[in-house]
Amino acid sequence: MLVAEKGKNARLRNIPDNDEADPLMKVGPSLVAEPPMGILLPDGQGDMSPRISAYLAAHDLSEPCLVIDVDIVEHNYVSLTRALPLANVFYAVKASPADDIVRRLADLGSNFDAASLREINLCLRHGISPARISFGNTIKKETDIARAYALGVRMFAFDSDAELEKIASVAPGARVYCRILVQCDGAEWPLSRKFGCEPEMAVRLLCKAQRLGLDAYGVSFHVGSQQTNLDQWDNALRRVADLFADAHRLGVDLRMINLGGGMPARYHANVRPTEDYAAAIMDALMKHFGPALPEIIIEPGRSIAGDAGVIQAEVVLISRKSENDTVRWVYLDIGKFSGLTETMDESIKYRFLTPSDGGKTGPVVLAGPTCDSADILYEKTQYELPLDLRIGDKIQILSTGAYTATYSSVSFNGFPPLQTICI
Repeated sequence: MLVAEKGKNARLRNIPDNDEADPLMKVGPSLVAEPPMGILLPDGQGDMSPRISAYLAAHDLSEPCLVIDVDIVEHNYVSLTRALPLANVFYAVKASPADDIVRRLADLGSNFDAASLREINLCLRHGISPARISFGNTIKKETDIARAYALGVRMFAFDSDAELEKIASVAPGARVYCRILVQCDGAEWPLSRKFGCEPEMAVRLLCKAQRLGLDAYGVSFHVGSQQTNLDQWDNALRRVADLFADAHRLGVDLRMINLGGGMPARYHANVRPTEDYAAAIMDALMKHFGPALPEIIIEPGRSIAGDAGVIQAEVVLISRKSENDTVRWVYLDIGKFSGLTETMDESIKYRFLTPSDGGKTGPVVLAGPTCDSADILYEKTQYELPLDLRIGDKIQILSTGAYTATYSSVSFNGFPPLQTICI
């Protein structure tokens, strides 16, 4: 398994160690020149930050715990804004809604994409103007739309007639944007057809929005989370350009494109730096819209918070299923129901550090602690961990700052929710 520093001998056997399978993946850390003053960066992309390493060395944590270096969050945000200065960043709060993260990003000037009324209230508690908040979920209760509107929020997403009618009913004159369906090939965490509509339908809905007295602001899409295929933004923007032209012919002049998320964190393999994604996006925008660009919004979550966090967990049990079994089962005190939900279908493949890294390794199945047979993290993906690994060892799971604590159950099997510590 590809890991950082002392974990080099523990690796995923089905992924080339030197990334020679794809020369484009030979990239260093995504570091924009001159990181913010005083921020200590890790040696490699997605490795453990020096501040987290020092914190874990100084504290004896008895339960699984997510530790987030908020300085790395700042660095990732600043890197993105420098690489893509034409875009207004709306941080996807759902990725990691920790108070310290929201507060730091607010101070840096970020806007915020909220999926629920609670996330809106979280932003407002930190003094964030409702003008900097988008209610980006296309599935909202009418009462929540009304409450958000009363609180001052004026930007809402939709993708259906019924949702549009709810907004028109309780949020008159609101600025609305329609989410469309696009391809997600190349995404390690693809998004299904649950969100969005076909572009032809979106044109009709945006015309309807204008008739209902709403501000038909623009279009949004999402190419899939942890997207590794840079061409997908070009494919999506080609459809958006056609949509803009069709709407214009019908008397609706759209003026905003919401690019959604999709930029990656570093998991089992190197990912391209932020600058590559920004360049691909700008090339696609210029190709399909020319110099008269509409307003651009981007909604990063994983790429901002993912590499900033490390989960420390503990080995609870190491066992085998038969006398001659060469594969060990390694059970951790954290699993699918306590934060590692994105291991579902073994989609997101995290890297691990152990105290025995550097020695001989052997194949393992990794699983969580609950009395549920679905709580297996990796069985088909061939992970290897050190043969000297012992029960009670503390391990670190890298790049777990996004979509972990928010996925953690309240108390499944009596295990407490994943604690988050921001430093």
